[in-house]
Amino acid sequence: MKDVPLFSVLIAARNEAESLPQLLRDLAAQTLPAARFEVLIADDHSTDTTAAVVAAAAAETGFALRLISLSADQTGKKAALQAALQAARAPWLVCTDADCRLGPGWLAAYAAHLARQPQANFISGPVLLTGPNTFFTTLMGLEFAGLVGVGAACLAHQQPTMCNGANLAYRRASFEAVGGYADNAHLASGDDEFLLHKIHAAFPGTAHFLADAAAIARTAAPPTLRALLRQRVRWASKWRHYHSPAPRRLALLVLGANVALAAGVAAALFWPGLWPWVAASWVIKLGADAWFLGPVLDFFGQRKWLLGLVPLQLLYAPYALAVGAAGWRGGYEWKGRAVRG
Repeated sequence: MKDVPLFSVLIAARNEAESLPQLLRDLAAQTLPAARFEVLIADDHSTDTTAAVVAAAAAETGFALRLISLSADQTGKKAALQAALQAARAPWLVCTDADCRLGPGWLAAYAAHLARQPQANFISGPVLLTGPNTFFTTLMGLEFAGLVGVGAACLAHQQPTMCNGANLAYRRASFEAVGGYADNAHLASGDDEFLLHKIHAAFPGTAHFLADAAAIARTAAPPTLRALLRQRVRWASKWRHYHSPAPRRLALLVLGANVALAAGVAAALFWPGLWPWVAASWVIKLGADAWFLGPVLDFFGQRKWLLGLVPLQLLYAPYALAVGAAGWRGGYEWKGRAVRG
């Protein structure tokens, strides 16, 4: 096995000619020896120069880099990842997105985790939103950090709910044992969480969160409210397809708690006697959120985002209801394609 890399990095790319050079530089700077990993970029019918960028880099880079071109009947992220996986050689598959930025210790952090947990079958990595220092970015970053923190906490209690395809790894043998994407290939989203739930069900106790700052993948926050809503609707569209009860219960709990707080304020406007109870509920909710989010934001080096906690809470009920309703309907646009389901 000395000639076989430990990791195959799988990247699905569609029209990412501008982003890929930065990601490729990050991969070239990895502290893990180049012989221990390979990179496969699957071009999902890009209409820009994505393929040319990868081909040019493959001739110059110090690590093994291959371009995988999808056939006419293959489209979408899952098809791209599957095509890359079929050409991969390593026992472990690591996934990130073409527009992510990675630190030099990214792959080394995964290798260190496997040394500590050799029985692992799935590893969820941390993802941080980046962007201009604006109020909008603060709210997005705070919400996203909360999602990462909740996903990590659920994995710590072996009740996995969520992870992010921008930063995760899984054992090839476990992917094949659970059938890969076979039962959800028709859904555009869910290349990450459906796989997490299936591997946990088949191999309990072998899914972990990689709590190592060196493993953080950084991705740019959506630039506009419309882009944010489109992304969140895409994520929410897979909720009704979950088979695992844990993410369903979590989604209902989060939505119910936030809607209840907003409903309490509306009710207190008509029945002023409710104000002490409503105020106490808000203090408890915000206090619990701050207690939970503090260590998560410290991990990401973004403690200042806690200043957005109150405004985010005020906006969250209508935001969650709108995204949930649109996600249930199931239609959205992604990467220039209209998607159903």
